[in-house]
Amino acid sequence: MRFENILADINGFGRFQIMIIVISFIGRFTLPCHFMLNNFIAAVPSHHCDISSLDEGGIFRNLTQAERLAVSIPLQEDGTPNSCQMFAEPQYHLLLNSSNITDLQTVPCRTGWVYDNTTFKSTLTSQWDLVCDRRGKNKATATIFFVGVMFGAMSFGSLSDRFGRRIMLLVSYVSGMIFALASAFSTSYVMFAVLRFFTGFCITGIVIVSTVLSVEWVDIEHRKLVGVIDSLSWTFGNTVFAAIAYFVTDWRWLIVSVSSPLTLAIVTWRWMPESARWLIANGKLEQAQMYLKKCAKMNQTEELIHTLKTETLSTIVVTEKRDRAYSYLDLIRTPKMRKLALCTGILWFCVAATFYGISFNITGLGLNIYLTQFTYALIELPAKVTVYYLLDKIGRRCTEVGALLMAAVCLGINIIIPKDMSVVRTVVAVIGKGFSSASFATVVLYSSELYPTVVRQNGMGYNSFMARLGVAVAPLILLLDEVWKNLPQVVLCSVALLGGIVARTLSETRNRCLPETIDDIEQQWK
Repeated sequence: MRFENILADINGFGRFQIMIIVISFIGRFTLPCHFMLNNFIAAVPSHHCDISSLDEGGIFRNLTQAERLAVSIPLQEDGTPNSCQMFAEPQYHLLLNSSNITDLQTVPCRTGWVYDNTTFKSTLTSQWDLVCDRRGKNKATATIFFVGVMFGAMSFGSLSDRFGRRIMLLVSYVSGMIFALASAFSTSYVMFAVLRFFTGFCITGIVIVSTVLSVEWVDIEHRKLVGVIDSLSWTFGNTVFAAIAYFVTDWRWLIVSVSSPLTLAIVTWRWMPESARWLIANGKLEQAQMYLKKCAKMNQTEELIHTLKTETLSTIVVTEKRDRAYSYLDLIRTPKMRKLALCTGILWFCVAATFYGISFNITGLGLNIYLTQFTYALIELPAKVTVYYLLDKIGRRCTEVGALLMAAVCLGINIIIPKDMSVVRTVVAVIGKGFSSASFATVVLYSSELYPTVVRQNGMGYNSFMARLGVAVAPLILLLDEVWKNLPQVVLCSVALLGGIVARTLSETRNRCLPETIDDIEQQWK
C-alpha cells in the first residue's frame, strides 16, 4: 500500500489541507520582504560632503544653499555636486567666474556627508556613511544575508529530516524573528552584518520546510495547486512589501514591520500538523495515525477512520530501515540518487542565477523605486497563473524546460537589440523575467516530487543551497560588463540554456505517486 491510497480514502485535498496551506502562506509572507529588503534599507540617497567646516567667519550665512555648494564642492559631468570630493578651500571666485575648475585642489570629504532625506528618512547608508570608499560594505550586506540563507538551507533541510518538519518550522519562525528584530536595533555595522547573517540562516527554514510539509499532505491531483499557491505567496509578499516600504521610510522600523507577521505565524503554528509521511518513514506509526484521524475528521470522512490502523501504516515503508538517521550523504550513496542530486543542483543554480540576474539587470522603466518594486512583483503573477495550467497539460518537465529556454531566448534577443532602443529592451527583459519566474515556480514543486520522503527535506535543503549560490553569483555576472557590455547577457543566456538542457534529463512526475524510499528511486527513476 502507498500513502496516496490512504490520502485518497480520507480526501487528499479537504479542509485539513487548506488549513495547512493558509498557515504556510502566513509564515511565508515575510520571506520576499527580507530577500528584497536591501533594495530599501541599503538604498543610497543623494549625498554630498558636509561643508559646514569650510565656513570662515560666518560668510556662508550670506549665501544661499546653491551658492554654498558651488564654492565648496566640484560638479560632476551631469551637473550635480560631487558625492565624494570637496574643495580644499572655499572658492568664492566661482560665484563671479565659472572658469575651468580642473586645477583647483580637491580632497575627500573631511567631516562626513549630508544626505537627502526626501525619499528615505534613514538608511544603512546614512546611518554609517557607507558611501564612497565604504560603498563596498553597503553592497556586502546583501551578500552576507544570502550566505546565511545558503548555509541555513543545508542545516534546516538536514534537521527537519532528522527531527521532523513541524518542530523545525517553529524553530525557524522564532529564531528568524528574534534575529531580524535584533538587527533592527544594531548599534554598529558589524553587529548588523552578523545579525543579518543569522536572520538569513534561520528564516530560510520557513520556505523549505513549509513547502515540503504542504506537498506531503496533499494528493497527486492537487500537488501542482499547492506548489503554485506557495509560489504566489512570494508574489503577494513582494507586492505588499512595496506599499510597506513606501510608508515606512526608516530602515529600523521597516525591518520591524516586515518581521512582525511572524508573530501571527507562531500563533497559528499550533494548528500545523506533522507530516504523516515523515512519521511513517521514521516508524512513528501511532503519531501518524493520530494526524491522519484528525485529517479524516476535518475532511468529514470519519467513516474511514477505522481503516487507519498501525498495521496498515506499517506496510507503507517496508524496504528501508526506519530507525536510521538520513543525511546529505544519502543523496550520493547510490547511482541514481547521485544523478538526481547532480541534475537538480545544477538546475536550481541555473534557475536562481537567471531569475536574479534578470531581476537585478532590469532598468529603463522610468519609475521610482516603489513603483519598480510593485511592477516587478506584478510581472510574476501572470507567469505563475500560466504555470498552474501548464503543469498538468504538458507536465512538470516540459514546463520547466520551456520556461528556461524562453528566458534564454529573451536574453539572447537583448544581446542584438541596440542599446538606444531602451523601451524595447525593457519589454523583452520583463518578458524574460516572467519566464524565469515561471521556471522558479515550477522547480520548487518539481524537485519536491522527485526526492523520496526519507531524504526529501535534505534534497530540498541541498537544492536551496545551490539556488542561493546562484543568487550570490548573479551580481558578479553583471559586473562582467566591464569586460564587454553584452557579456552578462551572454552568460545569463548560456546559464538559462544549460538549465533547460539539464531539466530535460529529469523524470516526469505528473500524476505519479511520491517516492517514499531511496529504493523507489533506484528501481523506478528513469
